[in-house]
Amino acid sequence: MDLIKEKKFSAGLSITSNTIIIILKFIVGIITGSISIISEAIHSLSDVLASILTFFAVMRSSEPADAGHQFGHGKYEDMSGFIEGGLIIFAAIFIIFEACKKLFAGDIEDINSTPGILVMLFSVVANYLVSTYLFYVAKKSNSVSLYADAQHLRTDIYSSFGVMAGLVLIKLTGYAIFDPLIAMLVAFFILKTGYSISRETLNNLLDGALPKEDLEKIDGILKEFTKRGVLECKNLKSRRVGAEKDLEITLIFPETMTLLECHKICDEIEDMIEDQLGKTDILIHPEPYCSHNRCRK
Repeated sequence: MDLIKEKKFSAGLSITSNTIIIILKFIVGIITGSISIISEAIHSLSDVLASILTFFAVMRSSEPADAGHQFGHGKYEDMSGFIEGGLIIFAAIFIIFEACKKLFAGDIEDINSTPGILVMLFSVVANYLVSTYLFYVAKKSNSVSLYADAQHLRTDIYSSFGVMAGLVLIKLTGYAIFDPLIAMLVAFFILKTGYSISRETLNNLLDGALPKEDLEKIDGILKEFTKRGVLECKNLKSRRVGAEKDLEITLIFPETMTLLECHKICDEIEDMIEDQLGKTDILIHPEPYCSHNRCRK
């Protein structure tokens, strides 16, 4: 299976598994009257919407550059990840609202927690398997949207496990008040994850610089070529566009160095950067250093 097909398959798998899980959670939540299970169903609904966005983003970002999008369609992945983060935040706020309403209204009834425990266990196992596969494909393809979707499912694992623990506690103690309390704790955890995803993808959409660790790798590579004739590096610009990274670098070479020699060094630098950072679009502008007064003028 080639990389593009594998990305599409993984996005489709996420949609299918989330749809099954959400139906089960809503049915059990309505039957038992558990706010924590219904909250988890809402959280899974945001997972389904996010997975659909991811599938759309993967389809669009895989298309080659055209006359209307000369730099490609990579931004679709960043846009998908940003919306996904927003959906996570919205789901968390809604869960907190519903849990507080039930808690302060005192409308807490005894619930049959056994069906909820079983469906939460199924959700944990299914989401672990699917998210692990998504992380694998996201790392291999450097896909922002698949990574965001995998992270989204991973939060669902923790939240489902938390709800399951609360339901077990209710079963052991008979205190139904744990139901909204567990829902609120899960919601705050979800909120943190949504904020993290939104911040990262918004940085990409606004052409923010690459992470510090990537820039340090680039700097280390450039320093290796000071012995080969590179006198200075300036005007380094970087950004991320979907699965790809963009770099613009100006390198200063001795005036006596031939164009062929400069070109060879630039090619080696590009190869080393791609080995370190993955798929990267690199534009290097070589400039001569001239010590004569007329050159300085």
